[in-house]
Amino acid sequence: MIDIAMDMEQYDCPFIDTTADHGVAFAAVHWDFDTAKRELETRMVVEADDREVLDHGLSTLQDHPNMNDVSLLRRQDDAAHIRTVMVETTAMETIRDNGGYITGPFHIEAGSEVWHVGFDRGRDADDTLSELDRDNEFDVIERSPASLPELQDVAHNAGAAMTLIEGCRDLSETERETLEEAVSSGYFQSPRDATLGTLAEEFGVSKPAVSKNLRRGERKMIERVVDALDDIDS
Repeated sequence: MIDIAMDMEQYDCPFIDTTADHGVAFAAVHWDFDTAKRELETRMVVEADDREVLDHGLSTLQDHPNMNDVSLLRRQDDAAHIRTVMVETTAMETIRDNGGYITGPFHIEAGSEVWHVGFDRGRDADDTLSELDRDNEFDVIERSPASLPELQDVAHNAGAAMTLIEGCRDLSETERETLEEAVSSGYFQSPRDATLGTLAEEFGVSKPAVSKNLRRGERKMIERVVDALDDIDS
């Protein structure tokens, strides 16, 4: 298997056109391709700069000529969960006609999207990239062959990976920001480049408050890491 990550600009993609005109970003959580209708059905998470931008983005997406349906499943402030049905784009058709398939979630922002696609043979991957180059703008971010043991490792440890992802989602915004700042500023290094005092100053809170946020975030992540280790061991 050849796995390729690419930054793609499609000229007929409703999501790309919408992100080019509005401050919204899309991330796929589920997708399914109807070979008979040549349609792609997705479940997308949409994030926007604010509520008004989200309104305009969803309206633009709904009105795009290549979008057949947009259904709002859930909305909270400047984010939404949507179901969409769109026609097959030229790039999608090229990849599928050459035996390619989606291997991971895709993210769309600022007029381009990151794709993860796979091919069973290197020759098919080369032919696809050559054809895509005629009508699309893209950059190959990474190309790597995956051996059978590597594929088995990914399959066996998918549960552990999801456990870690869920741990990240469990963090509150304050806990996440505090952990990120602690790591980037060197709080966890030895010797430390940052202290509770400097972190407190960064967030404009007391040292007990920043310590409490750190401990909560650390506890949540450590618990998830231990659960993931159990999944890997089993």
